[in-house]
Amino acid sequence: MLFNHEGQRVPQVTFRMFAEVGWYDLSTADLFNYKAVVVFAVPGAFTCPHSPIQLLTYNEYAKVFRANGIDEIHCISVNDPFSLAAWAQAEGADQVRFIPDVNGDFTRGMGMMVNLSDKGMGYRSWRYSMLVKDGVVEKMFVERDGFEAMPVFSNAETMLNYINSEAKQPEQTAVLMQMWRTMLSV
Repeated sequence: MLFNHEGQRVPQVTFRMFAEVGWYDLSTADLFNYKAVVVFAVPGAFTCPHSPIQLLTYNEYAKVFRANGIDEIHCISVNDPFSLAAWAQAEGADQVRFIPDVNGDFTRGMGMMVNLSDKGMGYRSWRYSMLVKDGVVEKMFVERDGFEAMPVFSNAETMLNYINSEAKQPEQTAVLMQMWRTMLSV
């Protein structure tokens, strides 16, 4: 069941992370307390064609988001940390922090779990984005067509427009967004 968490605290879970020094735990309190965080969720690493586009636009918007009061940008996916690290490296996404929701605890707590077993993917996340301030969801943008759709609502442009409608978008991304709109109108 999908639903909107605006005005509610994010689910309290612990993510199992991996870095060069080894395994460590990261709680949602560590990720969200005392910060303004933009989060976008994708069904999985390398899920083409829309997840890479969504990732690259958030990565490109990072400087503008930070100039508008955002401390961090997180990509949450029901994946292991190794898959997400490989995806980040393959896409050159160095401005986004990847959060592996291996067992889907966070995604399930957000009410965004979707069963994609018929597509050979198991349980994954619905495509959405949200603005979280000090652990509370201020705004959510959920894709109406779920995981396969072009990110029309959960994209970086929509989030930036919510945060500051006067902010100047990166030029390359503006071209990408125009391409998306053209593809949608076909």
